[in-house]
Amino acid sequence: MKEIKPISLHLPADEEEDYRSQYERFVDEAIETEIVWNLQSEDGFALCESDQFEGKQVMPFWSREQDAKVACSKDWIGYNPNPIRFDDFVDAWLHGMDEDEMYVGVNWNEELAGVEIEPVILIEDLLGEE
Repeated sequence: MKEIKPISLHLPADEEEDYRSQYERFVDEAIETEIVWNLQSEDGFALCESDQFEGKQVMPFWSREQDAKVACSKDWIGYNPNPIRFDDFVDAWLHGMDEDEMYVGVNWNEELAGVEIEPVILIEDLLGEE
């Protein structure tokens, strides 16, 4: 498991440990498999309003296809998991999201809850930079 520096997740204390574990799993699996997953439909990619940062949008990503499939319900029923190569994720997606002042949702659970983080922090953890 990759050593990840402490991050502030802006979450209630009772949820932080589970969400931190989801985040660490995302980083480890993304590095290992060199693939991440988001959700795509004919209309585009899944986005939602942030629960943690007022007025910000979040695009969720998962490290496992089966976890992304679980999210294809309710509001995202017409979406399907979309694979993204690790290099494209870091170089295009995360940098673009940073420029657009969006947040990254990381390995959200079946209730679509979890870490919302700035793209540059995730880039640092994925590339082992500080």
